[in-house]
Order: sequence, then structure tokens, then C-alpha cells
Amino acid sequence: MIKVIYQGNLRTQATHINSQNQIITDAPKDNHGKGEAFSPTDLVCSSLASCQMTMMGILAQREGINLEGLEAYVEKIMIDNPRRIGRIKITYTCPETLLLSVKEHEKLHRAAMTCPVALSLHSDIIQEVEWETLHLKA
Repeated sequence: MIKVIYQGNLRTQATHINSQNQIITDAPKDNHGKGEAFSPTDLVCSSLASCQMTMMGILAQREGINLEGLEAYVEKIMIDNPRRIGRIKITYTCPETLLLSVKEHEKLHRAAMTCPVALSLHSDIIQEVEWETLHLKA
């Protein structure tokens, strides 16, 4: 369970009840806010990358693949009428120590694209995933 409190000035504080971890959100500067923290739409996009990485991590554990050091860079593209997320672009960068076969890469990509967040987002939101540095086994 999560408790969310509106703190005024377009800021919220969300508390994860079990762990007491907290997240602050601010409206972005281009939407009347201060932009001093993640915006709610930033969290949606970050959640997609985190969920993809979690699902890839589950697969990697089962397959004996060490994903430690895998990075994701997330770009959010907003559209208007009504204002909403139009596209989420995630670029994965693999550490040099991560050598994958083509089959392993395909399995990881499939796990990412079928994560619960990806499947929960509206079909109008374009989900674009790229692998910037991918080291394939010979």
C-alpha cells in the first residue's frame, strides 16, 4: 500500500507503507511547477524501465546471466490535446563485461517488452527500446 499526501505548490509525498521509503513529486516547469523532483509522468517512464530491468533480471538469474551494471536512459516525450505521455524511449547500455548470444539478447528483449508496466500502459503510448552498446558473443 502507498499513502500519498498533497503538500501544496504542486508537490506530493508518497510513502511506501511497508518500508517507509518516500518519493517526492513536483509538477514540471513546463506545466506550472518547480521541476525540483520527479514529475508523476517521470515516474511512469522510470517505472517502465525499472520494471523491464526487473523482468530481465529474473530471466538473467534463471539463465545464469550477470546483468549487473546494465544502464537505462529514459526519455519522455509529451504530447498535447490532451497533455499526456506520447512516447517513452529507453536506451540500454550494456557494460563491457556483459557478453550475450543473439538468443539471450532476444529473450531479454522479450522479457522487457512484456513486463507488467509495459502491458499496463495505454496502447497509444509508443514504447521504444534501443540497445546502444550490445556486446554479442562470437
